[in-house]
Amino acid sequence: MNLTDVGRRYGRRRPWVLRGITLELPRGALVRVEGGNGGGKSTLLRLVAGIEAPSEGHVDGRPRRTAYVPERFPAALPLTAAAYLTHLGRVHGLRRAEAARRAVDALERFGAAAHARTPMAELSKGGSQKVAVAQALLAEPELLVLDEAWTGLDAPARTELDRAVAERTAAGATVVFVDHDPRRLAGAADAHYRVQDTALLPVSGPARPRVRIHAVGPPGRALPPRPPDLDASPAPGGGVLLTVDAERSDAVLRDLLTARPPWHIRAVEELP
Repeated sequence: MNLTDVGRRYGRRRPWVLRGITLELPRGALVRVEGGNGGGKSTLLRLVAGIEAPSEGHVDGRPRRTAYVPERFPAALPLTAAAYLTHLGRVHGLRRAEAARRAVDALERFGAAAHARTPMAELSKGGSQKVAVAQALLAEPELLVLDEAWTGLDAPARTELDRAVAERTAAGATVVFVDHDPRRLAGAADAHYRVQDTALLPVSGPARPRVRIHAVGPPGRALPPRPPDLDASPAPGGGVLLTVDAERSDAVLRDLLTARPPWHIRAVEELP
């Protein structure tokens, strides 16, 4: 997907929010966007997701299955949480039974199963945000855009959303996100940009420390969902060598050791 010389402003007499943005979003990439309040981050994400159209320039190659999660989800809808998700599943082309099953699974995944029959308008901020995240993942999007999507979620749901991001990028989807917490998915992003003075600037940083894990899995079992920064290669003598940013290594080890059946960890070493 590409944005070429994209600009956006609101009203002819108002200044440009974004101007001359050129951005390529490769398949399978995790892209972080940062910037000051009111600087244009949300506008950029809405342009990426197709929620808004640019005032100038053009956007090419947006995947058909694109999902967007705003910071504040419009929850005042005349449907229960389960009925809303089932309806969206039908919109995405799923059969009713499959849409209903995925709705239940998504609510359970994010700890909102108890709210399945709760009207959307009666959900708390956290509850409605869980539904927002669930609806974005229903159709296994090829482009997932998250604008402060973790805001309002409890700790288990935030962790589950981190895991869902890793699953989507491992499946070849592109994920673009904004979050106020600099530790969110720290070290995992393939690209990092800052919106500043209507422009989009690349953010570079120091080389990140890496960790190598020698793991041996049960016969015939695939690796658990992997973060996008993890490299895997066959290990001499059997198993795999997994190389990942040090900040993500604990999560990778946890996923391997809690898999059913668990993986055996032969060695863990920091790389120079």
